[in-house]
Amino acid sequence: MAATAGTIRYWAAAKAAARTAEEPYEAGTLAEALEAARQRHTAEFARVLVRCSFLVDGDPVGSRSHDSVELTPGGTVEVLPPFAGG
Repeated sequence: MAATAGTIRYWAAAKAAARTAEEPYEAGTLAEALEAARQRHTAEFARVLVRCSFLVDGDPVGSRSHDSVELTPGGTVEVLPPFAGG
């Protein structure tokens, strides 16, 4: 899969761990984009990422393998940690 450019947006604990609200990615799949993000950030970021859910261009990834989720040119990945509440 050819790499494409887009934006990763971080929310709540993911934003705090990444120390940024968003950053660009260049990757072909969600797995590639997340691995590149892990390499750029701290071990705390990696721990937070394990608990997150993801939206790609507004669509929930759910239980799909991140290797199978292709990214689109100019697309957006939303990184959503679990939210407390009731």
